[in-house]
Amino acid sequence: MRLVHLILALYIIVKIGICLLTEYALHGEGIVGRFGKKTRIPRIIIYIMIAVVPCLGAFLSNGPIKFFCMKWGNIWLGFFIYYGGLLLILSGIACLSVLFKKKVERRGTRKLLIGYACIIAICAGLLINGYGLIHAQHPKIVNYSIDISEDGSDSESAVKESLRIVLIADLHLSVNSCPETTEKMVSMVNECDPDIILVGGDIFTSTYDGLKNPDRYAAALSSMKAKYGVYAVGGNHDVEEDLFGGFAVSSYKEAYRTEEMEDFFDRSGLNMLYDDSVLIGDTGIRLVGRIDAEKAGDGTKNRLDAGELLKGIGIEEKTIILEHEPLDYKALSEAGADIVLSGHTHNGQIFPGNYVVPFFNENGYGVKELYGMKTVVTGGVGYYGAPIRVGTDSEITVIDLTY
Repeated sequence: MRLVHLILALYIIVKIGICLLTEYALHGEGIVGRFGKKTRIPRIIIYIMIAVVPCLGAFLSNGPIKFFCMKWGNIWLGFFIYYGGLLLILSGIACLSVLFKKKVERRGTRKLLIGYACIIAICAGLLINGYGLIHAQHPKIVNYSIDISEDGSDSESAVKESLRIVLIADLHLSVNSCPETTEKMVSMVNECDPDIILVGGDIFTSTYDGLKNPDRYAAALSSMKAKYGVYAVGGNHDVEEDLFGGFAVSSYKEAYRTEEMEDFFDRSGLNMLYDDSVLIGDTGIRLVGRIDAEKAGDGTKNRLDAGELLKGIGIEEKTIILEHEPLDYKALSEAGADIVLSGHTHNGQIFPGNYVVPFFNENGYGVKELYGMKTVVTGGVGYYGAPIRVGTDSEITVIDLTY
């Protein structure tokens, strides 16, 4: 059984469990109970319709109905995450609070408390989701100063050069993206006066056809300006594939980067690097862009290993690696890389994800030195799945690099 089937089964089980708990809450006493009895039939219809929407977004063929279901299914998932989680927590607290009551009182009190827990969870879920939807549309700038000179000293006598890099990643242009937000991001990027702009992959969310008005997005991105240009790599979602709950319905062998995507990159002024390198002007720095580790874009996972990628690069050249996923750090360091720039993690995107990400990545977010090499992971400027940001920011990363 493939992972997506397990995710689908888990979704159905969780959905049924939360719906049953909601029904239990709405059959309590008082106001909640009376409301529950009057709305039972419409409520069941709503349960079924909402549960089916994300599935239709995953399994229908490309078209208006699929993209409608993708958009609203993602928004629903944002609410469901917090509503379901809070309902479970508050219901648990309600059950614990009546443990020491007499048996005759326990059942009625428990139903009443779970009923009010349901109301609180609904209100909190709506408020948190609403906040997350708005917050995700307001990117912030994060600044880092990083020294990759040989001694790394701050001595004033040492003659050093500098390069201002603006790193953006995980735009995730798709059914839930907003062109106004992309235009705002571009304006903020240009105001940073970058020497070079680097785009760290996941420009799309596994579909080009679902993007409304792609010309507007391309026009916005093409207006990004930097002294040495704009370079990008592909991410694991810069391919055409179906998703359910963020997991691919089809195998990576069926995931291809389309001509429309490549044409969009050209129109957006992005110089794509697929296991390629380029000297950054007269800086003496070489930029190396890696193919994504999960999906190369041609139905394979084929890419050069770290040694092959950096073979032949001069010892005197400083080397920046641009790679979507924060992986392979030890091999890259041993091959001679000076700094690796990535995205992919979104810093967890949705609380408490920002506390989970560090357990699964050597560097889940921010700046970290690993194997004697600097690494930077940006939180990403877009969002994936539920179009919300809670506990994290949509982020433009500015790196003042000294070398």
